[in-house]
Amino acid sequence: MTIVDDSSDPLRLLLGREVSAVCFVRDYVELHFDGPVLRALSNPFGLYGCRGWHFPAQGSLELMRSFIGKTVDDYELLPDRLLAVDFGEHRFAIPLDQASRVGLEAAHLIGVDERGQTDARAMWIW
Repeated sequence: MTIVDDSSDPLRLLLGREVSAVCFVRDYVELHFDGPVLRALSNPFGLYGCRGWHFPAQGSLELMRSFIGKTVDDYELLPDRLLAVDFGEHRFAIPLDQASRVGLEAAHLIGVDERGQTDARAMWIW
């Protein structure tokens, strides 16, 4: 397991990957990429086209499901502010500030092994 402070290097793993699933797990949201998993422990927000959304507000689940099939073309990490992945004109962001956190952690990225399978031993935490 690796703890990330201000490095966005692990997010490169998502570049060029397509969202295969959006999962709602009790009190957090996951984006799956046929291997890697980006977990939002603090409530994500973003844009889908020109429509802004903020989980768990009404309509956010429908908009987040629209990310399925979209490919990551960029990312941004502003330590203690936000972690975002971009899909052209669409954005999925996770707030990293202390006020938005439910616990000590705001986001996880679970990597892959040499076969491309999800591997919890390759995990980054923000």
